[in-house]
Amino acid sequence: MNKTVSIIITLGLVVALGVIFIGGEEKTPAGNNVAIKDGIQYITIDAKGGYSPRVSRAKAGIPTKLIMKTNGTYDCSASLLVRSAQFQQILPQTGETEIDIGIPKAGVPVQGVCGMGMYSFQINFES
Repeated sequence: MNKTVSIIITLGLVVALGVIFIGGEEKTPAGNNVAIKDGIQYITIDAKGGYSPRVSRAKAGIPTKLIMKTNGTYDCSASLLVRSAQFQQILPQTGETEIDIGIPKAGVPVQGVCGMGMYSFQINFES
């Protein structure tokens, strides 16, 4: 095998692994998953094959609830840990789980991670 073919194959593998581990296309565009209703902020994140969106922006200083949505979720993203909310639980295979994250402060993100540490999400709070 010549050097050019080896380099092309290696670059292809690096790109493919990058898409797998860093993530490809987001299922839910950032910003479309945050809503305020009756003075409570709701942030919805889909859990299946990872978390979507992986990064969210929300308002600081108002009561906030995280809604984790599952739909036929059988992978490790169903095993969720959100340390700042003292939440560690296996999510239902299909349904919604509401997690109270209190009144977040600006600049203090909330992070969630699957039980295996493979998938994660972050919510950034701004004034």
